[in-house]
Amino acid sequence: EVQLVESGGGLVQPGGSLRLSCAASGFTFANYEMTWVRQAPGKGLEWVSTITGGGAITRYLDSVKGRFTISRDNARDTLYLQMNTLKPEDTAVYYCIGTAVTSYWGQGTQVTVSS
Repeated sequence: EVQLVESGGGLVQPGGSLRLSCAASGFTFANYEMTWVRQAPGKGLEWVSTITGGGAITRYLDSVKGRFTISRDNARDTLYLQMNTLKPEDTAVYYCIGTAVTSYWGQGTQVTVSS
């Protein structure tokens, strides 16, 4: 059974940090490009960041460049998103997606940035 399970979300004050994790199982993780997307309340999905299977290439949404870092550990089948200097506009449900021939989605983890 294919699973992507996100964790690490929560409530944080502006300027704070969180590290999201996405644990993969049921497929060959290293063969999949991995992506984080988010959905803010009342808004559509927004692409945040992507990393290639080997981890050599990363891409970021302009508004998170310099604040967020995507990484992966293929030995542990886990994707990460380190989020620093968080802003209220980063509040959203964050989803990880694995893409190759098919795509797999996690269930999401809530990130709330508020004082």
